[in-house]
Amino acid sequence: MIRSLRRSLATFAAERATASVTPAGAARWHRLACAVTPELVPSYRSLVALLRQRGDRWEAKDLAQEAVERFPEDPDAWMLLGEAWLAVYRHKEALTAFEQSLALTERPAAALEAGAIYLRSGRFVEAAERFSRAYAAGGGSEALRRNAEALYLAGDGAAAEAALKMWAHQVPDGESRLKELREKLERLDAQTHRRSRGEQASEDRR
Repeated sequence: MIRSLRRSLATFAAERATASVTPAGAARWHRLACAVTPELVPSYRSLVALLRQRGDRWEAKDLAQEAVERFPEDPDAWMLLGEAWLAVYRHKEALTAFEQSLALTERPAAALEAGAIYLRSGRFVEAAERFSRAYAAGGGSEALRRNAEALYLAGDGAAAEAALKMWAHQVPDGESRLKELREKLERLDAQTHRRSRGEQASEDRR
């Protein structure tokens, strides 16, 4: 009974937030919805977005943290936290959140986000594995393209080529775009190796 009443009040508050003519008014109603809801509701994501729009990215992160503390078994709460951590440039914490979301439910969004962080960190094998999981979960051609990129950077050219050919069959004019994408991967690989050599040289001088 009480749970049903709380859900109804959260729904009412969310509707009033949608009808609000100012961001401040919408934020107040979304806060009420978040406070009373017995489950994760869209108002959490809406309020996080409003806070980020006005520059309160750390407050947005705190709200997302509250969401996972209240609803730790909800993968959407962990996705929200991961995105909030990314907004304050804390990639390690964001990765932890995305991995937790992925552990709860195989979903392409979480796998793609985790893969992107691994890729930026130079952990290409882990990135390829996450992009592969994203594709298996329904991530489509984007997951395949990212998988090919990570595989190529990891040194597995044969697997990267297989992923590229699968990608080409799923996108418009894929066959004609293969050469361009292969050249892009070669440039990216060269840039990555130059960066790696530069970092090693800097380390050796210390």
